[in-house]
Amino acid sequence: MSLANQVAVVTGGGTGIGAACALALAEAGAQVAVGGRRLGPLEEVAARCPGPGTIHARTLDVACRESVEAFFSWVERELGQVDILVNAAGVNVPRRSMQELAPQDWDRLLQINATGAYNCMHRVLPGMRSRARGTIVNISSIAGKRAGPLGGVAYNASKFAMTALGLSVAAEEAEAGIRVTNIYPGEVDTPILEQRPRPVSQEHRRRILQPEDVAAAVMLAVTLPPRAHVAELVIKPTSQVYV
Repeated sequence: MSLANQVAVVTGGGTGIGAACALALAEAGAQVAVGGRRLGPLEEVAARCPGPGTIHARTLDVACRESVEAFFSWVERELGQVDILVNAAGVNVPRRSMQELAPQDWDRLLQINATGAYNCMHRVLPGMRSRARGTIVNISSIAGKRAGPLGGVAYNASKFAMTALGLSVAAEEAEAGIRVTNIYPGEVDTPILEQRPRPVSQEHRRRILQPEDVAAAVMLAVTLPPRAHVAELVIKPTSQVYV
């Protein structure tokens, strides 16, 4: 299904899953706006745009409501109303056990991973309601379904919050024609691995998911006809046990 004439926003669009989603959406014909805290990587993604759609870059701090308002106002001026939102912005920290986790890192992870998704959803939903259509995809994590030591205390809590946010809004907005999808990736070879307490080998990186694998799952959710809704989707490396 072509996404021509549709406007898509991808947060965390400069690297990893967000970048892969932006490229896939543009390849399907969407007009894509990528946002993130560093302009350089965003512009690099825009320069790689495969067409026939376009990719436009602007800085965005999802944890700051003033930044969110400025970003989405710019999108609406330049491209039009948002049809698709992919919440892919997310962070973690190396010192992530309860014993080691600093209070300020707890606050930061909740603000970016959970409140950041809320801020962006809150901003686009009125326009989607007025048009009785729209698709929102939250890139949660297996850590948002199964809490364990790998993700760490704050990351797990933030992803559980994102999971509950997506499910709640999906139930509330279904009759308005708005679809909300939660995607729960397992291990993915993205820059967030650099925040692991122990270095990840190149062999391990090759064995786990690649960003384009998750982007393919996102494309399934956004290209299905409006009558079809992917509520939740777990995607993991074949080698990763999910219990």
